[in-house]
Formats: sequence, structure tokens, C-alpha cells
Amino acid sequence: MLRELAALTRRELLRIARNPAAIFTGLLIPILYLLLFGQGFNLSSLSGLSGGAGGAEASLALREALLGAPSYFSYFAVGMVGFVAVTATLFTGANVIFDKLFGIFKRIAGSPAPSSAVFGSRLLAGAAQPILLALFVLGMAVGLAHIRGLNGLIVTAHVTVLGALEILLAIALLSFMFTSLFLSMGFILEQPQTYFAAVNALNLPVLFTSDALYPWGTMPLWLRNIATFNPVTLAVNTMRENLFPRSAYPFPPEVYLAGLAAWTAFMFGVAILLVRRTLGPRE
Repeated sequence: MLRELAALTRRELLRIARNPAAIFTGLLIPILYLLLFGQGFNLSSLSGLSGGAGGAEASLALREALLGAPSYFSYFAVGMVGFVAVTATLFTGANVIFDKLFGIFKRIAGSPAPSSAVFGSRLLAGAAQPILLALFVLGMAVGLAHIRGLNGLIVTAHVTVLGALEILLAIALLSFMFTSLFLSMGFILEQPQTYFAAVNALNLPVLFTSDALYPWGTMPLWLRNIATFNPVTLAVNTMRENLFPRSAYPFPPEVYLAGLAAWTAFMFGVAILLVRRTLGPRE
């Protein structure tokens, strides 16, 4: 099984590497968000933070709304890491559908490779891309802070080795969770139009009911209650707690990671059941 898994994973990684247009598009979207939306939408200037007693009060209120982040861009940039980890997984299921339409998947499913290797190879290769893109976005956001005239991600906490591992684990869990979800949709659906309609119906509500983009303190109470259990929120808060002061958060990052791990395990289990049901008769 490991031999088939390694061979199929290598095939999937090579297919990604040989498609520079998809890699460029995946990089372009977060770059545009950081350079255009993040730079243009400046909550600090809108709040009139120019000094004085009123400015100090507004600065404190904004800091509370941003859960301790020093600026909206810093808050937003970490949210973009979670945003990218989700959106970069959207096409993993579409690739399965196109392989089925072109007959490629039929040959793979008819090979001696077990269904677990077929699914596992696409899961590993599909999750690798969003993890790398998310790390790229995080590094770019930090780098922008050192360019004069641009907003950047300002880290105000001491990031320990454990904290860096928690950040990486949050990105990995979020990527594997949504890769499992969209892959399972690709296995059970037959038409790309149906797939993209279902993905869009799911993707946007998940992102917009999280605190990836919205300042937590500006949300109405009902939206905060939903966002609390959103897996994107759990991943983003894990990262923010390790980059900004932890006093603004009700739970330590380990609690958020545990919730995210539970989401990932649940979604992975559902995906396994759906894939076995789809591939079972073909073995």
C-alpha cells in the first residue's frame, strides 16, 4: 500500500509542478489581497488615530476589536493565511472530476492500487499546495513590514519554537480538512458545473462566518457565536495568539488546535466513507 501511495503521490505532485499557470494564479490572488485590499483598507486612518486623548481611546478600542493585533493589516494578514489555506484546496476535487471525464481516473481505479492509496495520494498532494501557499503569504506579510510606505504584519509577541509548531500545525490541519472535504465532493459528483456550484455555496459562507477578515469586536453577537466554532476561526486564532498578546483571547492556542483537530478528524472520516463507497465496486 505504501508503495502505491508513494507512486501516486509523486504523480500528483508532478502534475501540480508542471502546471505553472495554476501556481501563478494561486500566488496572484493572495498577493493582490495583501497589496491592494490590505493596504487600501486602513481602519486606523478611518478611526482618526492621529494622536491626542481621542486618538488614544480610539486606538485602544480598535486594539480590542482586533484581539490585540497592532493594526488591521496585521489582523487581516493572519486571516489571509487561513483564507489561502482554504481557497487553494478548491480545485482538488475538480481534478478528480476531470480525470473521470477524460478516463484517467478509470484506469487508476482499475489498477491494483487500493482505494486508500488513490485517495491518500490526492490528499497528500492536494494539501501540500495550500500549506506552501499559506506559508508564503505569512512570510510575505512579515516582509512587507520592512518596506517603507507599506503596511505589514507586525509580530508583537515572542514566537517560541512551540508557537511556530502550533502555527504550522494549524495551517496543516486546516489544509487537510478542506482538502478531504473537496476531494470527497469530487469523488461523488460527476459534473464540474455541479461541483463548482456546491463549492461556492460552501466556501463563501465558511469564510465569511469566520474572523479571518472581519474584526472580531465589530461582529454582532450572533455572528460571533457562529464564528467561535468555525474551523477557519480556530486555525486563525491559533496563529494570532502566537503572534500577538494572548491576553485578548479567552482560550489558549491548544484549545483552538484541539477543536480544529476534531473538525479535521470528522471531515477525514466522512471523506473516507464516501470514497470507499465510490471506489468499492471498482476494486
